Amino acid sequence: MPLLAWNDSLSVGVRSIDSQHSKLVAILNELYDSMMQGHAKEVTGPLLRKLINYTREHFSSEESMMAAAKYPGLAAHRREHEKLTKQVEEFAARFDRGECTVNIELLHFLRTWLTGHIQQSDKAYGPSMIGQGIR
Repeated sequence: MPLLAWNDSLSVGVRSIDSQHSKLVAILNELYDSMMQGHAKEVTGPLLRKLINYTREHFSSEESMMAAAKYPGLAAHRREHEKLTKQVEEFAARFDRGECTVNIELLHFLRTWLTGHIQQSDKAYGPSMIGQGIR
């Protein structure tokens, strides 16, 4: 059973963003499955890095699209992205040093953050993008 299932409640109405969000959900589920199956650091570490790298790419793409749509909430949205990126990078550094492990609490935090961010902050820019013809 996945940690998070993609569904319409996570759609912002912009195909390219929805596709990126779906991929983030898939990577999060892959990390969850790895942890639940007791895979070693050799598997979990690269999956954590994959999640971080794809999240950075997604945030950059999303922010560029918000700028193109002249979305007035871009600065606040960017701060949310920066805060999460910093939190996850700090965790990854601690993980790499052997100070912590990927655990269910971290995965639930990421799931809660991702769903909340999409359903609140991201859905707020959907109409601006759609109104500018960005789909």
